This record gives sequence, structure tokens and C-alpha cells, in this order.
Amino acid sequence: MRFVDVFLNFEILAQALPMLLRGVWNTVLLGVSTVLLGTVLGVFVCLIRLYAWTPLRLLAVFYIDILRAMPVLVLLILVYFALPFAGRAFALDPFPAALLTLTLAMGAYTAEIVRAGIQAVPKGQFEAAAALGLSFLTTMLKVILPQALRLVVPPHVSNCVSVVKDTALATVVTMPELMRQAQDAQALFANPTPLIGAAAIYVVMLWPLVRLTAWLEARAIRAQAR
Repeated sequence: MRFVDVFLNFEILAQALPMLLRGVWNTVLLGVSTVLLGTVLGVFVCLIRLYAWTPLRLLAVFYIDILRAMPVLVLLILVYFALPFAGRAFALDPFPAALLTLTLAMGAYTAEIVRAGIQAVPKGQFEAAAALGLSFLTTMLKVILPQALRLVVPPHVSNCVSVVKDTALATVVTMPELMRQAQDAQALFANPTPLIGAAAIYVVMLWPLVRLTAWLEARAIRAQAR
């Protein structure tokens, strides 16, 4: 049997394409939802980590450390398979379970990225804002975060790429995302071509973001060199 017939069978790929496209929609929905919720959670946790009452700061540090140390797959299995033992109210469908898991994980990494960006802003900016009588919220929104943004964006975009790739882990909880659909198509047609097609779709979706990350990093380096 020829290599092309096994791995690059375009006839089978054409038949499997509708299944793969349904998976793409679920992957994009899960990825975008996670990025939005994870970013908001990360900024919130970061502000608690830096400026809240000491017990809350320690709690934020604990959350960040534990979530960064735990593999996302392990967390997903705990949320989907272990949490229901606490009661039926904690039993989640595949999509909410995957969304909760990825959001918690992304929030931890985002919190550290934002923290590094905020702490890179000169302390004089905080002092100047205080001298002008600006509130903490106004100082953050109009003085500190805009300056931290240029440092935060490149690693955050890279983090978003990682999160979208991690959506493939949702296949273990039978969520019909791209990889799950590709596996189902592979079993249906007894041919690995749908898996190759899924890999190609991931590259098409994420390669522009990978190049964007490299461009943003180069731009940030040039800005610092000025």
C-alpha cells in the first residue's frame, strides 16, 4: 500500500471534512472563550497577588503555584471525573468542564505574565499618580496597565497559542473538538488521513499567531533598545 493512500488519501479527507469542520468550530469556540475568561481571571488574580490583604495575596500565590505545577490533563480529569463524586451538582458536561479547566490554568499563567509587566513599570509612575490624587483603579487603568501592556502582549499571545493547542486535551472527556472528530473519522474510515488533516488545520489556525508572537517580541526588543 502506498504512503499517499495511507496518510494523504484526499478522497477520504474530503469525506471526513464535514466532521473536521464541526470540530474546528468547537475548538475555536472553546479556545476563544478560554482566552477571554482566562485573561480576565489572570488580571484579577494578579491584582490580588500584588495589592490585596496579605491572606488573600497568599491565597493567590497558592492558586498560581498549584495551577502552574499541575498538568492541564490531570486537572481536566479531576474536574470531569473526580468532581462529580462531591455531588450531582458538580457533574459538568464536556464543554463546561474543558472550559473551566483551561480557564483556571490560563488564569494562573496570565497572572504571572501580567505581574511581571506591572512590576517592570517604574515606581515613579505610581508615585506620580498618587501625587495627582488618582484612585487605585484609575491609576491601574490609565497609567500602569497601558505601560505594562507592551511587555505583556508578546508572552500573552504565546500563552493564548498554548491554550488553543491544549483544547485538544478535551478529547479525553469526549468533547467533539477537532482532535476528537479526527479520531472518530479515523475509526470510521479505517485510515489515518483525517488525523493528518486535523494536524494541518491546527497549523493553519495557529501558525499566524506564532509568527505574530515573534513579531511582537522583536518589536518589544527594538523599543527597549531605543
